[in-house]
Amino acid sequence: MRPDDWHLTQDVDDFLVRAEGFLRPRLALHTTLLTVTDKLRTSGSDAYGDEAPVFGRLERAGETIGTFHRLAGLRLFIAALSPEHAESLALRMKHLGHSLPGVTGDHNAVTAFAEAWQRLTGATPKLGIRLGLYRLGTLTPVDPFPQGRGRLVGAQDREQLMSWLRGFVTAVEEDVTIDADSWASTRFADKHYTFWETPDGTPVSLAGSTSMVSRMVRVDPVYTPAHLRGRGYGGAVTVEVTRAALAAGATDVVLFTNAANPTSNALYQRLGYEPVTNISVYDFAYPADPEGG
Repeated sequence: MRPDDWHLTQDVDDFLVRAEGFLRPRLALHTTLLTVTDKLRTSGSDAYGDEAPVFGRLERAGETIGTFHRLAGLRLFIAALSPEHAESLALRMKHLGHSLPGVTGDHNAVTAFAEAWQRLTGATPKLGIRLGLYRLGTLTPVDPFPQGRGRLVGAQDREQLMSWLRGFVTAVEEDVTIDADSWASTRFADKHYTFWETPDGTPVSLAGSTSMVSRMVRVDPVYTPAHLRGRGYGGAVTVEVTRAALAAGATDVVLFTNAANPTSNALYQRLGYEPVTNISVYDFAYPADPEGG
């Protein structure tokens, strides 16, 4: 596969028109790409800063057979590619002079890309967090189901919401500041949130979800404070937002899990979520410039 078979653009509408036939049958696999493009289309070209994201399509015989996207200054994201296609993408990015801090996506694809990028640039790839991508099969509520109810998070809950999200990003080692000033620029600002409350109205767990895109909804994040875990609250709030997504017409409901957390992985599978693929994150360390530049 030749590197010039990759076609790059910053025109999100053109990209989606040309890639639709490839993306639509694989909604779960392309959940991140679909939410990025939806935000650009609804919030405008500056939704991710001054520099527009880059989208790429691998084309063969006039058909798209692979994609990637990259937000300004962030890692390249690849949903799934063969090792041959991943290497051709690395060649294309190298020829275009792209500087990449890292790559994330399907484990096999990004591992092949990282190895090719190391050969081409001398960068040393460092494997970071591993995630699992799951898609809902048949929803199976937790048993026993804890007493209480789900409640949509409102404006009056903003301080508690941000406090719990700070707990979440700390737990998953995500480098992001969440406060009143930074809120609008975080990936959390575009989500819809639900609390699980005990019968007396005390919030005990939290789940977020994306807006529906192409009849796909992603549950993200799910968080229960440490002192409240082990009581079924996380499962209950996940069921609540999953049911809401299905009631709204979603055909694909997906979520990411930390592959190193067997408790959450087992929980989501009990609820009816089925594995789609493994996601890996690589960061690149580049050789020092001998001139000090």
